[in-house]
Amino acid sequence: MLIKFKESHPKGLYLLFFVEMWERFSFYGMRALLVLYMIQVLMFSAQKAGSIYGIYTGLVYLTPLIGGYLADRYFGQRKCITAGGILMSAGLFLLAFGGHSLFLASLFLMVCANGCFKSNISSVLGLLYGNDNNKKDSAFTIFYMGINFGAFFSPLICGTIALKYGFQWGFASAGLGMLIGLTLYKLYENKLLGDKGLKPILIKKDKLNDSNQENSKLFSLVILMLFTIPFWICFEQAGTSLTLFAEYQTDRTVFGYEIPTGYFQSLNPLFIITLAPLMSFLWEWLKTKKKEPTSVEKFVIALLLMSISYIIMMFAGISGETAKISPLWLVFVYFTMTLSELCLSPIGLSLVSKLAPKKFLSLTMGCWFFTCFIGDTLAGFWGGKYETLSAFQLFAPLAILSFLAFIILLAFTPKLNKSLSIKLND
Repeated sequence: MLIKFKESHPKGLYLLFFVEMWERFSFYGMRALLVLYMIQVLMFSAQKAGSIYGIYTGLVYLTPLIGGYLADRYFGQRKCITAGGILMSAGLFLLAFGGHSLFLASLFLMVCANGCFKSNISSVLGLLYGNDNNKKDSAFTIFYMGINFGAFFSPLICGTIALKYGFQWGFASAGLGMLIGLTLYKLYENKLLGDKGLKPILIKKDKLNDSNQENSKLFSLVILMLFTIPFWICFEQAGTSLTLFAEYQTDRTVFGYEIPTGYFQSLNPLFIITLAPLMSFLWEWLKTKKKEPTSVEKFVIALLLMSISYIIMMFAGISGETAKISPLWLVFVYFTMTLSELCLSPIGLSLVSKLAPKKFLSLTMGCWFFTCFIGDTLAGFWGGKYETLSAFQLFAPLAILSFLAFIILLAFTPKLNKSLSIKLND
């Protein structure tokens, strides 16, 4: 999965890179502020804020199922992407200036926006490459780095603006980012994407043997997706319990400067940007030694690393019971979580693109995000217990959950490897 910049990629990749970068800028900029906004401005309890956050982020990843179905059957991916960009901008500006009474309406618009946008832009990227799996892997790595460029800068920019001028201007800056991405997309989509994703894909019925083989791989893919749910439950604590831990139990003063809480959410994308090329090099080096893990094995590694990250948080929680702790604890945690993410998220996107039936590409991609819906909803529910549980009680079950998922998936790895019979670099 090494990024080979000398390879010739379609120019459409770079358009999708920048559009997704700005869309993620808007999403993560808003996400960095949302829980604190609910607690400090709307005066919600941590439990209520965590529950709303979990439902919101969960629905963000549920609605791509609907958006993917509509794109596959009726509208094509490109029209849905445009609709998503418009709805996202509207939702963010409504959140910024609509007042308390329109708070839930703004979240509803953003949920619908993600449903139109999320699965379809990844599907268009897959369509650009057809069956060229080697280039597709490289393309998704570049695309994933674009996601994280947006995620890195957004908490810094939106968080700083919110700190100096108020939450509404932080949300408005996120909305402006989405408008920039939408404008780029509409200016260059016809020139750089051609007819990819313009209309639903109609494919003749496959031969029976091919169809059976496809269904077998698709079933195994769905089983593998289920093991991502514990990952998302742990990973999405970044917006709830880890944010609150940074706000209330972390000494954020460094050299006389108090680090804004939202800045900690830039650690993950920063590590993605710096570590993704190194991880790609590692997979390529292991491939030359014929020791590269399969896709399933990379998922296993991801779950183990996630468990380790929450073991670190368990000790951080113990240390934080008597005094505020060093921010280095959170740096180490986000570093480990990022290694875990790189073994799972871009690997999964590429795998779905390879194995999904073309006529149900966006719908299958929506199924991938459906596991995020389940995980994020549960993450918000659990993160909302920050006020009622000690940090150790909050983080220890997450370490156990991801470790149990690691053990179970490890046991099923030989069967799943055989069923999928595909490596990311094949």
